[in-house]
Amino acid sequence: MFSNEEKQDIAKKIEEILLSYNHPEMPKSNPMFYLHIEGKEDWSWADIKPNWFHVNLEPEGSFWNEGYKEENKS
Repeated sequence: MFSNEEKQDIAKKIEEILLSYNHPEMPKSNPMFYLHIEGKEDWSWADIKPNWFHVNLEPEGSFWNEGYKEENKS
């Protein structure tokens, strides 16, 4: 549903919001979260995890997600 770049941008903003609360039960860095977004179709969805979680993992890529972004650049 979203490109990797868009997922990274969303994850960065969520992490900033979570850490800005300075909640005593939250870690001071690298909060873990999982965001599942349902699209308008059954097959349209996105799972977003923190950017730091992906540092040592193979980058996820989807022809459909990345291709859509390339086709619709303004």
